Amino acid sequence: MGSGKWTIEKRSTIRNESFSREYAGVPETGCLSIIVLGASGDLAKKKTFPALFNLYRQGFLQPNEVHIFGYARTKISDDELRDRIRGYLIQGKGASSELLEEVSEFLRLIKYVCGSYDSAEGFQLLDKEIYGHEFSKNTIEGSSRRLFYLALPPSVYPSVCKMIKNYCMNKSDLGGWTRIVVEKPFGKDLGSAEELSAQIGELFEEPQIYRIDHYLGKELVQNLLVLRFANRLFLPLWNRDNIDNVQIVFREDFGTEGRGGYFDEYGIIRDIIQNHLLQVLCLVAMEKPVSLKPEHIRDEKVKVLQSVLPINDHEVVLGQYKGYTDDPTVPDNSNTPTFATVVLRIHNERWEGVPFIMKAGKALNSRKAEIRVQFKDVPGDIFKCKKQGRNEFVIRLQPLEAMYMKLTVKQPGLEMSTVQSELDLSYGQRYQGVTIPEAYERLILDTIRGDQQHFVRRDELKAAWEIFTPMLHRIDNGEFKPIPYLPGSRGPAEADQLLERAGYVQTHGYIWIPPTL
Repeated sequence: MGSGKWTIEKRSTIRNESFSREYAGVPETGCLSIIVLGASGDLAKKKTFPALFNLYRQGFLQPNEVHIFGYARTKISDDELRDRIRGYLIQGKGASSELLEEVSEFLRLIKYVCGSYDSAEGFQLLDKEIYGHEFSKNTIEGSSRRLFYLALPPSVYPSVCKMIKNYCMNKSDLGGWTRIVVEKPFGKDLGSAEELSAQIGELFEEPQIYRIDHYLGKELVQNLLVLRFANRLFLPLWNRDNIDNVQIVFREDFGTEGRGGYFDEYGIIRDIIQNHLLQVLCLVAMEKPVSLKPEHIRDEKVKVLQSVLPINDHEVVLGQYKGYTDDPTVPDNSNTPTFATVVLRIHNERWEGVPFIMKAGKALNSRKAEIRVQFKDVPGDIFKCKKQGRNEFVIRLQPLEAMYMKLTVKQPGLEMSTVQSELDLSYGQRYQGVTIPEAYERLILDTIRGDQQHFVRRDELKAAWEIFTPMLHRIDNGEFKPIPYLPGSRGPAEADQLLERAGYVQTHGYIWIPPTL
């Protein structure tokens, strides 16, 4: 046995002991077949296979239990697929002999099957290969597990799910489970999302369907429930009496970069706001669930979405960066926004009157994703420090994960002058030597464990589309025009004006500086 495998098994003993407590009652042993459909595509190579490799390195995928199957239309051999993904497995990790040995061990677990997405022949061959693996492991009744990861465009979901249902479900003599992971976008509007849900829902039960939104797997997003409901400090503050506004921001400093054709079909609202940022809003705004059971948490998220009022046109600013239509895959007359600021308002006792400002854009002056909770002004401001800015609680999701509280403090010295500073928890400094897992690692592991907490339920998906569909139809019909803005800017000036009208007070002269290690 190589030293790399010994390390994996040693890690496995430690990690599986802790995870067995978290997922008590879910079988963790037995033959596991992970099938990556669309195995030759970018998503599989860059995200799915590296996430599986990291789980393998940490001992969550046991070599004596798991086998990985790639399925796609591309006619290549097992070794050709392995060669295609090898570089992505070691990217950013160096190339130590132990790592290379682990890569080789992992790649030996991968087998490739070629076939189309709408014919029985390919899926019958895939089922034969999976069954052969299960038979070789002497799988006993009730311990066979099949996980199908659809790294594919949503347009082929119905046909692929039908093929899986008809030809690749677990054999009756093996029992176990079959689960389906589908990637966003889940439709383009309420009607198409409901149609897609109905087509998949006719084939599989809701507990078998895992609609993945990788934002829910991010470390700081996962921390939101703990922050809100495990700290007495926030309980009395987290409401309309103390919070003036909440911003949820996603910024990229690059444009579509070769994805113009895909992006133009969806736009920034469908691509980022309607799913990623709206999921974050749910966790920020939801009431405390009865327990940490997935259904209790998802029930509260749905209640938030159902409480969102219709979007007011005067609280929306759309933008499109200059040069976007220069992409040959983008129509010259495209009306697709690459930037949007949208104010959502929640009609319930806790949040009445508090604007939730959703802001996302491409080709801006910085790259970051963060939640910014701004508190109201201090009543009776005897220090006259209002001009310096308000208290804010900031949760930085990426990059440089951190959370910090902006406070007004006395400037050191003999004078009684005030300045803004922060109480700072920067993960890179506080948790040195701790690797923050990628979102896909966590979510794939959750799927294997049968934990649907961080996946989108059907009624949740419907409620999310109900919020944005009317506005999206108007954009698609050309009734809502984006404002041009320069690449490398903050976006349209009108967006800052909207923030000001919504009540956000910008702090001038203050810049958060990440602590050095």
